[in-house]
Amino acid sequence: MISRRNVVIGGALGLAACSTGLPVYTGPEVTRIQVFKTARRMQLLHHTTLLKEYTFELGFAPTGHKEQEGDGKTPEGAYLIDRRNPNSSFHLSLGISYPNADDIAAAKAKGVKPGGDIFIHGTPDRWRGTPDWTWGCIAVTNDEMEEIYVMVQNGTQIFLYA
Repeated sequence: MISRRNVVIGGALGLAACSTGLPVYTGPEVTRIQVFKTARRMQLLHHTTLLKEYTFELGFAPTGHKEQEGDGKTPEGAYLIDRRNPNSSFHLSLGISYPNADDIAAAKAKGVKPGGDIFIHGTPDRWRGTPDWTWGCIAVTNDEMEEIYVMVQNGTQIFLYA
């Protein structure tokens, strides 16, 4: 016999499992992300069609390609979105597949670590609005990050330009 209590609890658990609090994206697939570091513009594209464009903040030393851990630079080149973190300290985050084999080899040749954990992310609760404050990540507003998070899937290509 199914009790009313079990129906109410089961329904509540079902709703909790289905609800992330994020909007649902039903538009065209994002097939490519383009990041123009100097212009501070990030574009989400469906093939050649621009879907959305955002401004962003970078690392504390944004000029040039990331060469080693702690240099405050954002990588340049072709990568993939390779992971998602719904529990990020920076609201939400999408991981970028840096370092790749070339990045690792270049860092090894210099006798340094290439670094890692490069993300597109939102802002922490205590963010002061300082320009170029990350350690090499791409930071957008939390509202924008929610939109990006639901639009972009793992495996999406991301091209980062100077």
